[in-house]
Amino acid sequence: MVEHILDLPVEKQIFYAVLGFSWTVYLWEAYLSYRQRRTYRSTTSVPQELWKIMDSETFEKSRLYQLDKSNFSFWSGLYSETEGTLILLLGGIPFLWDVAGSVMIRVGFGSEYEITQSLVFLTLATLFSAFTGLPWSVYNTFVIEEKHGFNQQTLGFFLKDAVKKFIVTQCILLPVTSLLLYIIKIGGDYFFIYAWLFTLAVSLVLVTIYADYIAPLFDKFAPLPEGELKTDIESMSKSISFPLTKVYVVEGSKRSSHSNAYFYGFFKNKRIVLFDTLLEDYSPLNKSGEPQPEQPEREDASNESKAKNKKQGCNNSEILAVLGHELGHWKLGHMVKNIVISQMNSFLCFSLFAVLIGRKELFVAFGFNDSQPTLIGLMIIFQFIFSPYNELLSFCLTVLSRRFEFQADAFARGMGKASELCSALIKLNKDNLGFPVADWLFSMWHYSHPPLLERLRALGSIKQD
Repeated sequence: MVEHILDLPVEKQIFYAVLGFSWTVYLWEAYLSYRQRRTYRSTTSVPQELWKIMDSETFEKSRLYQLDKSNFSFWSGLYSETEGTLILLLGGIPFLWDVAGSVMIRVGFGSEYEITQSLVFLTLATLFSAFTGLPWSVYNTFVIEEKHGFNQQTLGFFLKDAVKKFIVTQCILLPVTSLLLYIIKIGGDYFFIYAWLFTLAVSLVLVTIYADYIAPLFDKFAPLPEGELKTDIESMSKSISFPLTKVYVVEGSKRSSHSNAYFYGFFKNKRIVLFDTLLEDYSPLNKSGEPQPEQPEREDASNESKAKNKKQGCNNSEILAVLGHELGHWKLGHMVKNIVISQMNSFLCFSLFAVLIGRKELFVAFGFNDSQPTLIGLMIIFQFIFSPYNELLSFCLTVLSRRFEFQADAFARGMGKASELCSALIKLNKDNLGFPVADWLFSMWHYSHPPLLERLRALGSIKQD
C-alpha cells in the first residue's frame, strides 16, 4: 500500500497524505472521546473523595449532561470529517472557485481581479459552512442545552443572532482578507514580514475594540452598580497595581445559564466583565420565582435537599477569589506570554508560507491545475500542509495553559483567598454541570484547565490519598 502511494505523482502523494492525516487525527480524537464516554457510563456514583463537595443528584445531572454532549460531539465530528473528505475528493474547492469566477464574469469582472474573486469565494464558503452547521447548532442549543436547563434563547432570537454574527463576521473578514492578499501581492521578497505585521496590528485592534464595539451588538453591558462588591474589586485591583478603569456586568442570561468572567484592554485601560449568571445577587435565575422565606436548616437534611436550595452563582467573597485568579494571569504575565507565543508562531507560519507558495504541485494536488490563487494557497498551506504542526502546537499550548491555571490559582491563594476560590470552583462546577472525573488521556489532550479535583488538591482543599 505504502509503495503504491510512493509510485504516485507528488501532487497525489500530497493529497492522500493530507487526507490520511486528517482521518488519523479524527480517529485519535474519536478514541479519546470513547475513553471519556466509558468514564461517564461507568462512574455512576459519587467517588469517596467528592462526598464533601458534591451531592449525588448534581453528580448524576452532570454525568448525563456530559454524556449527551460527548455523543453529540461524536456524530457532529463524524459528519464534519466526512463532509471535508467529500469536498476534497469531489473537487469542492476548485468548483467553488470557478463559481466565484462565474459570478465575477456576470458582473463584468475578469480573472485579473483575483482579490475580488477571492472575496466572492470566501463569502460563498462561509455561507456554505453556516448552512451546513446550522442544524447541528440548533440541535445542540434546543435539544441538548434545553434538556439540561441551560438554554435561555427562543428560536427567533437564535436565528436573529446567527444572521447578525454572519454579517458582523463578513464585515471584518472581507476587508481584512482583501488587505492581506494585497500586501502579499505587492510585498516583494519580504511580503511575509509585512503580512505578519499586518495580522499583528489587526489582532491588537480587534482585542481593543471587541468588548466596546463588537460584543455590545450581541449582549447588553452595564456598569456594575456602586456597592460593596465594586468597592472590593477596586481595592483588590489597586493592591496589585492592576490599572482597572471600569467593571461591567454582561446580560449573558438571555442566551445561556452558563457563567464566565474576563478582563480586557491594553496598558492603563483595563476593564473587568462579569456575567450576570456568575453573580448570585444579580442572576435572573435566582429571581425567576417568588422569594421564599429562609427556613432553618435541619441537621438531618439530605445533601440533595440542600443542593436544591442553593442559588446559582457565587457570593461576593467568592467573586473576589475568582477575580484574584484572573488578575493572577495578568500579574504573572500570562497574557503577554500567550501573545508572544502566538506572534512567534504566526511569523514562523508566514515565513514557511513564503517558501511554499511557489510550489505548483501544492495547487495541483487540490485541483488547481491552471492557476495559483493566493487565497487558495493560504488555505492549502495553513489548513492542510501545516496540520501536523498545528496539532502538536495545540497540545503544547494545552499543557502550558494548565500550568498557567495552577499558577493563577496559587496567586489567588497567596492573596489569602484559597478557601473562597475552592468554594467558587465547586459552585461553578455545579452550575455548569461539569463532571469532576476524567479519563487521564482525554484530560491530558483536551483540558486546557486542570480538572476540579487537581485544582482543589493544589489549593489544599482536598488532601491527596
